[in-house]
Formats: sequence, structure tokens, C-alpha cells
Amino acid sequence: MSVGVPKGLASSGQKPITEITHPLSAAEEPLSISLSAGGEKEAWLANGTPGEMSSPASTSSLFNRLQLDDDLEDGRDPFAITDTRDLFVTVDDPKKHVSTMETYITYRVSTKTTRIEFDLPQYSIRRRYQDFDWLRIKLEDSQPTHLVPPLPEKFVMKGVVDRFSEDFVETRMKALDKFLKRVADHPVLSFNPHLNAFLTAKDLNKRQGLALLTKVGESVKHVAGGYKLRARPAEFSAMGEYLETFSQKLGNIDRIAQRILKEQSEYLTELREYGTVYSSWAECEEELQRPLEGTAGCVATCCRALEDQSESMNQDFLPVLREYVLYIESMKNVLRKRDQTQAEYEGRLEAAVLRRQEERTPIPAEVEKCQDKVECFNADLKADWERWQSNKRHDFKQLLTGMADKNVSYYEKCQAAWESLITLLQDRQTEDKSNETN
Repeated sequence: MSVGVPKGLASSGQKPITEITHPLSAAEEPLSISLSAGGEKEAWLANGTPGEMSSPASTSSLFNRLQLDDDLEDGRDPFAITDTRDLFVTVDDPKKHVSTMETYITYRVSTKTTRIEFDLPQYSIRRRYQDFDWLRIKLEDSQPTHLVPPLPEKFVMKGVVDRFSEDFVETRMKALDKFLKRVADHPVLSFNPHLNAFLTAKDLNKRQGLALLTKVGESVKHVAGGYKLRARPAEFSAMGEYLETFSQKLGNIDRIAQRILKEQSEYLTELREYGTVYSSWAECEEELQRPLEGTAGCVATCCRALEDQSESMNQDFLPVLREYVLYIESMKNVLRKRDQTQAEYEGRLEAAVLRRQEERTPIPAEVEKCQDKVECFNADLKADWERWQSNKRHDFKQLLTGMADKNVSYYEKCQAAWESLITLLQDRQTEDKSNETN
């Protein structure tokens, strides 16, 4: 893969990029971008669907083409998790710790592995949230070309959410477990020495890790600080546009879901009062006691079913939306780092070309190293993008299927309750007719 020379440097003899190709699997089309002589762009989007890069509407169609077909779950997905994994991690068993200085929650992190980098086949240690945050920062610093999965938000609004409540701790535990599993399943991040230390060391030396920046990051900021990127390659521009559209869709869904939850809560309050009225009425009407008590029972059943549905939305649906909002920010951050790396290369190349024209000196080796760095960054980012797309398809298929099942279950419970009341009323009617006949 070659990296294109910025406009204005073509006179140096460097040829502009004509094609970038990233092979996927045999069952998928390649990811490629072609630039014609006139500068027109033709692109294959990163999730395998073709699109016109010059049309803003193409980005919206990306999200609308979210595929949920079963064929995406079979062996043809090159990034699907298989049974060849040799590192398994689990986060569970939250415990509250109270001291004179602070109160905090720790989680048990269990590890099973056959890798030679580990001294033992099994480990079990306890970690708190700030330990997970340390790991994420170390991964981002030491692996700047890769997408590091996001962590759940650290801070919560006081008076709104109790961070020591059972529901909050359970939700955070699930999010931390998902974060660690994603890291352990990554073909590069899972071999990071900081992950090894996190999974095995009793005490982490976190102070140094939080204070230092990587030399790569410092050099990029220094060189590219005053240089403006001429043009992001079309395939990465498509990624950025897709992320913007995807973020807007998730934001809209989240806002609507919050309104639905609020309305369900208000409806549930009224429904409970509704059932109480029938119960008190039954105490005053002996002849109508059974039908009225049956109605109150139906209302109570509907209340429990609605509680389950609302809890499912809070515990299963909304956390996935929030995770992917954070995922989008992480991906945008990696794209910005890639742009900085490209800007460093373009800046060094432009300076080298000017020196070559004035002093007739050869292009220095550091420019070629910068080009190699850009190529490596592009390859890593595209691979992580495809892996992220695969995970997204899997997660959203499970999410939407689960939501459908919960809604079906809710209405089935309500229907069964009211049908039982009809049977009760019909039996009472038959009984009354029999008494009249006698």
C-alpha cells in the first residue's frame, strides 16, 4: 500500500496514490478506494457496501443497511470469535469496601489461559474501577494504532444515581466484563504486557502509567502541531461520516427510549392505583367479589409484566446504546491519531522535497519511516474497523431480538391474564343461570 503525496508535491517525481485495497474474506468484497485522474472518488465502504463518497446521503444509507441476517453469524465472518481462543477472563463478585478515607467497590477478575506468557494457568485477583481505567489508558498509549474498547462512565450525578446501589453495581460489572472480554479477544491488545500485569499482579504500579505519554504520541504532536492535514483518504473520511450518522441515530433512539421509560413509569403508577380501586370495591360488593378480585388480579399481573419490561430496557437495552456511543468516541479518537500521523508524514515529506530542490540532497530515511508508520496505522485501523463492525452486527442483532422477545412476553402475559378473567366471568354467568333455573 502506498501513501499519497500531498497536492503541490507531484513535481517531485512522486506518483499519487491510485488504489488502496484491503482484502477481507473470500465471501466478502474488498475494501478499496480508487482515485481517477480528475480526482473523482469511487469507494467501497468499510462494512462491505459500495457508496458514492461525494454524496452526503451515502453515509445515512450506511446505517440503514445494518445487516442482521443469519449469514453474518456463520464462519465466513473473519473476525468472529471462535473456539481457538486461549485467554478467557470474567469479571464478577462485586464487593463493597469501607474505610476511613473512602468507600469503593472491587470486582473479582478471573483468568484462565494456556499462553506461555503467563506463569500460571489460572488467576483470580480483585480490581476496582480505577484499575480498569489504568489499563485502558496504558493500552491507548502503548497501542495508539488500535481501537481500545470503551469503559463505562466513571462519574454519576449525585442525588440521581447511587453508585453503590445493587442495580448500578450490577450494570457496571457487566460493562467491565464486556470491556475486558473485548480486550482479551483482540489479536494484538490481548498480548499487551499491561494486560498481563492487570490480570496477574497483586499490586499495579499505576502512578507511572498515568503520568507519562508515549514517545510516539509526543513526536506526532511536535511535528504535526503546526501542520494542517491536506486531505484524509476517502475510506477514512467514509468512516468518520459513518460515525457521525451512527452517533445521531443512537442519540435519537436513546432520547426516545428515555421518554418511553418515563411514560411507562407514570403509567405503572396509575395502573397500581387502578388495581387498588377494584380490590377495595370487592370488599363492599359480595355478589361481585369474585369478578372484581379477578380484575384486580389481572391489573396486578400487567403491573408485574410492565415492571419486567422496563427493567429489561434499563438493564439490557440502554447500556448497549451507551456503550456504542462511547465506542464511537474511541473510534473518532483513533481516527484523529491517524490524521496526526499522516500530517507528520506530509510535513516531513514537504520539508524534504524543498531541501531536495534547494540543496539537491536525497530524501532522508526518516521520511520513509514516517510513511511506513502511516501504512501500519492504516492497516491496523482498517482491521479494527472490520472487527468493530462485526461485533456491532452481533450485538445489535442480540439487542433487537431480545427487545422483540421482551415485548412479545409482556403482551402475552397481559393477554393471558385478561383471558383468564373472561373465563371467570363466563363461569359466573353459567353459575347464575343454573341458580335461576333451580
